Amino acid sequence: MSEKQLEADYLIVGSGAVGMAFADTLLSETDASLIIVDQYHKPGGHWNVAYPFVTLHQPSTFYGVSSTELSKGRKDEVGLNKGLGDLASGPEILAYFDDVMRHRFLPSGRVRYFPMCNYLGDGVFEHKLSGQRFRASTRKTVDATYLKTSVPATHTPSFGMSEGVNFIPLNRLPDVKAPADQYVVIGGGKTGIDACLWLLEHQVDPDRISWIVSRDAWLLDRENTQTADEFFGSTIGSLAAQFEAVAKAESVDELFSNLEQAGVLLRLDPNVEPQMFHGATVSRMELEELRRIRDVVRLGRVKQLEPARIVLERGTLPCSANTLFIDCSATAITNLEIKKVFSGNLITPQTVRSYQPVFSAAFIAHVEANYQNEAEKNRLCSVVPLPNHATDWIRMMIALMLNQQQWSQDRDLRKWLLANRLDGMGKLVKGAAPDDAEKQAIIERMRTYAMPAMMKLQRFLTAIN
Repeated sequence: MSEKQLEADYLIVGSGAVGMAFADTLLSETDASLIIVDQYHKPGGHWNVAYPFVTLHQPSTFYGVSSTELSKGRKDEVGLNKGLGDLASGPEILAYFDDVMRHRFLPSGRVRYFPMCNYLGDGVFEHKLSGQRFRASTRKTVDATYLKTSVPATHTPSFGMSEGVNFIPLNRLPDVKAPADQYVVIGGGKTGIDACLWLLEHQVDPDRISWIVSRDAWLLDRENTQTADEFFGSTIGSLAAQFEAVAKAESVDELFSNLEQAGVLLRLDPNVEPQMFHGATVSRMELEELRRIRDVVRLGRVKQLEPARIVLERGTLPCSANTLFIDCSATAITNLEIKKVFSGNLITPQTVRSYQPVFSAAFIAHVEANYQNEAEKNRLCSVVPLPNHATDWIRMMIALMLNQQQWSQDRDLRKWLLANRLDGMGKLVKGAAPDDAEKQAIIERMRTYAMPAMMKLQRFLTAIN
């Protein structure tokens, strides 16, 4: 079967959230033609294989593509997110991206979409079912798969398992047909949190839950991520509190103590010092619910699961034959290596703002569409490193603040940020009335401590290096 030849301005590899956000901005701001290739049968990337009860962990207003609202503008009225902005579910997100593709991208006449295809490199991709190969001749290729999101359904555990162990990925938890004596959740990250909350929500006694946490994590308070004006005090107030906490710290230990006291960072157990930070976000009610689980196992990573015992790095625990092990050990982002966003005819979207890959993709596409010099593009799109260890918070914040400072000096970028729906924080600050003394005091506090905070962070980075 001969290769089919295709031509377009851009080849975008991946129709997950990053690829869709990038394509959307190009459609809005250029007349470019696009070819979008993806391995799944519909747009949405890893959401196609996400666990059934997954939701966003930050408000829906921060997610999706710039042109099309995902959030319904509602607050949750029930549950552990009550009073805060709605969190779209996995099925809602898949339906949203499908709608964007069918009703915005394809009708434009400038997008050709090739689902169910494996990308082979050098513009060549192959359809999984027909075997047909295509060769795309384009000006530029966008690798929207670089961050390589890992999910429980496709994750291979790093530990061994003996025959007879009752072990499932998180995706299969709703399919359980009979009660277990003990439910063992393996993984202390966001998926582990979701598994524990789901078990508690579904009437499992917290004393029958064991939670294996190899490293405790610093967490973010979801109330500090809201974009509605009524949350100005918590959202913009937390930024001001964060800068002040950093500026007044005299050591790395004092820095994290100050951030916790200011309500910027949370932790599961006040007596356990977190060693991890991945940006996981919880509500205060979720945190209190998690604290009902008393058997939190802190003996390092799992080495081997056996019918009668769990072998960990720093010890062994007994378990009954009727124990259900739930795998939540997948790391969300598996590629932490940073590369230049713009490199000749290759564009590699990465995070230019912490916690926000879709905003970052939209921003990078805007820079691609409106700036010509590659060095200037890379300067504006300096990568904010994805955090892992707790002290990576410092590296992340320095990069984030440097980006924000550079963007603030570009009038056109300031205008774009204020108009872009994925950038909610700027609108809150800009919308604060000059005669609103309370809001203006928060803004002034933020401005007062921003530069001293940056200087302290640089000092702390030297110390940890």
